Amino acid sequence: KNPSAKDKIKPTQDVVNDMATEVTLNAMEQYEQFPTMMEDHFGGSQRAGVIAAASGLTTAIATGNSNAGLNGWYLSMLLHKDGWSRLGFFGYDLQDQCGSANSLSMEPDRGLMGELRGP
Repeated sequence: KNPSAKDKIKPTQDVVNDMATEVTLNAMEQYEQFPTMMEDHFGGSQRAGVIAAASGLTTAIATGNSNAGLNGWYLSMLLHKDGWSRLGFFGYDLQDQCGSANSLSMEPDRGLMGELRGP
């Protein structure tokens, strides 16, 4: 059936928290239950990306809101870091993957994020 506007959940922070947390915790449990899957996704960075993508997509599809999905991605990275202490190696660390550092096109240490700069 075709999805309708009635099939969407309102994209509140509570919804993002609940959905992203459940998907992330379930995925982390699956990785621990099936160690060969963890070995295939070596280094942590692949695991972090797979889990965050699942959390972000689940949230975005359920709410029909891409920003809610992005927040689900960020929350998943934080939960992963909190649960397993690190995300991986190859220079693919937490600060590169989560939060407001990736929300807009310039780094947060270069002034007001929302400002438009002239020449």
